[in-house]
Amino acid sequence: MLLLTADTAAPLPEDLVEDIQKGVIQQQLESLIPKFWSFLWCAVLAIVVFFIGTRIIKAIIKIFHKAMSLKDVDPGVETFLESVLRWIMYIILITIILGLFGVTTTSISAAVAGLGVTIGLALQGALSNFAGGILILLMHPFKVGDYIIEHATGQEGTVSRINIIYTTLKMVDGRLVQIPNGTLSAASLTNCTAQEYRLFNETVGISYDSDIKRAKEILQDIAEKTEHRLELAPIQTFVADLSDSSVKIGLRFAVATSQYWPVKWETLEEIKRRFDEADIEICFNQLDVNLKQL
Repeated sequence: MLLLTADTAAPLPEDLVEDIQKGVIQQQLESLIPKFWSFLWCAVLAIVVFFIGTRIIKAIIKIFHKAMSLKDVDPGVETFLESVLRWIMYIILITIILGLFGVTTTSISAAVAGLGVTIGLALQGALSNFAGGILILLMHPFKVGDYIIEHATGQEGTVSRINIIYTTLKMVDGRLVQIPNGTLSAASLTNCTAQEYRLFNETVGISYDSDIKRAKEILQDIAEKTEHRLELAPIQTFVADLSDSSVKIGLRFAVATSQYWPVKWETLEEIKRRFDEADIEICFNQLDVNLKQL
């Protein structure tokens, strides 16, 4: 008769399961180690590529600005082209980084094609603004430094930057307002500084009892003594309108665009002072009430 001792006893089922599990886990860990090191190496390499790529992009942008300065390109065109160039280079950099993780260019193209309709609908406004920016650069309705009035929203200010999507206006009080390029390309606007000169064109209402000839002589003298008046156009003084309660006297003369507002403020103040000295009444809205005693 064969007796089984403690050393030769058959293993329990629980021990067999534990041994199997340990073997499977060990195999899984051993298979994951190469993948982990491969992913870690790709991540480190991606960080290095991104760091080097951003430095290269900055260097290319700097060279681009130097080339534009040599060609004397409009600042608005330069800013817009810089935005487009920057976007293209970052897209190329991201494509290279994705390639390090095994994502092929074909896969990226297929994904972009699959999402093309969705992206187009989602970015319809942005694409419209991008197209508007191109139209602005081609048609040149304004450039950086011009003072414009946008009639769709009533915004006005000096153009400080023309970007790929928005145009930035600097208001008189220092605020910065961004207007979509699509709005600027589709709406009517006034460029107040497109020409080297502007016409001072104002009317003053005087009473019917005032001397029209004397008023025109005063306006003529004020215009002739204006410091920044240009000889591009003759001085004009005229009766603009015979309204219900006043005679509208007009004054026109050319002035340098850069000095338009100071000249306008000083001229209006001088008109008021000279008319007061000459006893020429400047009309204003008033209500006469007559009381009738019953």
